[in-house]
Amino acid sequence: MTGRDLLFWSLFAALVPQALWVRKTAVRFPPADGPASGNIGQGDTTIRLLAIGDSIVAGVGARTLRNALVGQSAERLAQATGSRVNWTASGKSGLGSRDVARQMLPRAADAADDAQFDAILVSVGVNDVISLHGIDRWRRDVKALLQALSSRWPGAVIAFSGLPPMNHFPALPRPLRALLGLRAHQFDRVLRELLEDHAEVVHIPLAFEAREDSFCDDGFHPSEQSYAEFGRFAADAIARRIHLGNISASRASRDMHQGA
Repeated sequence: MTGRDLLFWSLFAALVPQALWVRKTAVRFPPADGPASGNIGQGDTTIRLLAIGDSIVAGVGARTLRNALVGQSAERLAQATGSRVNWTASGKSGLGSRDVARQMLPRAADAADDAQFDAILVSVGVNDVISLHGIDRWRRDVKALLQALSSRWPGAVIAFSGLPPMNHFPALPRPLRALLGLRAHQFDRVLRELLEDHAEVVHIPLAFEAREDSFCDDGFHPSEQSYAEFGRFAADAIARRIHLGNISASRASRDMHQGA
């Protein structure tokens, strides 16, 4: 147990009744409607995008996945690169980073069959915070998830969403809101440090000042306006790392091999 864990637990102990009240009264919205895959844009190059993770990937707070993170990221990525983007969403509410590695990654791999994703957008962390996981476990679980993604889809650009500023979440009462915001900041710092040594991995910071339209009605998940903004951040980060020429060459080589 780290010193940061000890500090968190010492402060959290007094807030247990408030945390239990939030768990009991929290509004729970369903995931977004619509198919879990789609395509957008035109161009000579096709980028295959996988979004994998928690309720943000499931699109909670949006009407359809096209309006949620994966659809908005795909639309912006198509615009930024002049490419066609085929997107797939593999997300489920309530999952921590370890759950995503064990549950969603195998499903995504099975659904993709032999497809090679060119970019992977990952959303994890908030459920690790509210599940009261320790710093060391968080670090191990993120490293394991990153290794699993890199091994399954080598060469893909992997973009991890940073943890949002939970101290702005309307659904969380004060002072619990402030404490979980501090914890999310600690987790995000660990995440950034872990990703720094990987050339094809990018961290997407989510520091923002909450506005009236930042959250959906549950006070916990993004509004469609926020999904659009987040999608621009994610797509721009991926576009800066992705190599369209490598994608085209790799796909041409694979097609020739399959044709032979």
